Amino acid sequence: MDITGDKKGKKMPRPQRQYIERTKRGDKPPDEGDKLEGRNSIAEAIKSGRTINKILIQKGEKEGSIRQIIAQARQRGIVIQEVDKVSMDRNSVTHAHQGIIAYVSPKDYVEVDDILENAKSKGENPFIIVLDGITDAYNLGSILRTSEAAGAHGIIIPKRRAIGLNAAVSKASAGAIEYVPVARVTNISQTIEYLKNKNIWVIGTGTSGGKPFYHSDLKGAVALVIGSEGRGMGRLVAQKCDYVVNIPMAGEITSLNAAVAGSIIMYEIVRQRKG
Repeated sequence: MDITGDKKGKKMPRPQRQYIERTKRGDKPPDEGDKLEGRNSIAEAIKSGRTINKILIQKGEKEGSIRQIIAQARQRGIVIQEVDKVSMDRNSVTHAHQGIIAYVSPKDYVEVDDILENAKSKGENPFIIVLDGITDAYNLGSILRTSEAAGAHGIIIPKRRAIGLNAAVSKASAGAIEYVPVARVTNISQTIEYLKNKNIWVIGTGTSGGKPFYHSDLKGAVALVIGSEGRGMGRLVAQKCDYVVNIPMAGEITSLNAAVAGSIIMYEIVRQRKG
């Protein structure tokens, strides 16, 4: 059943009927694009004005935030399709869809210069997050969320050996993916050199070496480099940084999750910028 319905009872065109039948069977039409899953992700996508091709709602899920999403989608003329739980689960990538899946236009990556222009347009010193090989969707989603909350102007990720922007990342970011520009580059080391030529201090993070982050000058135009979950920053990337800061560990655990470590230092940057 189409929740938006055809109030005049007119017979739908054949392509549209075929489209809906494919959805009922769980088949994915070739032009539906990327998926967003979860209530926060889809609500923020609608709010941000992102192009949404269609929203699937699980039968019986029409209360609370789902009701609000349906109302907002109707205002924008977005097709809303009600399907059973089996079809929802079959279409889900994250397996935690919360009763709602949206087919959206692909999330566009930006250029590094777009991130710099973002800072310039706000009259602020650049505050950039550089990720060296993050492969976990939750970590990237969490970093996106913290970056948006901390006022970072953008994130830079590598094209190879790292996760990109997908449904799982979007859900983990709780909608922050819609507001944080992300550039995807071929070579992180060369990008660091480019940022340094733009008079941006590049600060690496590590478990050893360098000063504790709270004894380091993190003011001005900065790019914070966060390494991968297992190995941290690559050797060449670390060498390219102007300096490296660490988070002192007082317990038996010798390292923190990449997203957690990044969040701690991001907010020290915020504190110093406002101090």
